[in-house]
Amino acid sequence: MPLSMATEGEENVIKKVGGREETRKFLEKLGFVTGGTVTVVSQINGSLIVNVKESRVAIGRDMANKIMV
Repeated sequence: MPLSMATEGEENVIKKVGGREETRKFLEKLGFVTGGTVTVVSQINGSLIVNVKESRVAIGRDMANKIMV
């Protein structure tokens, strides 16, 4: 399922990062790599705040839809 549908506070393992090449590279630089863990902290107005690699990152719903957990 896409990260945008994940339950808040639940740790998820990233199965796949989709999208175009530059989108995947951008997400990898933020720490969204296959096999890594990600936790949704909160969802506000379609944006998500997530914990990834011990940091908090805010991403839009369109980016979150490209991250499969």
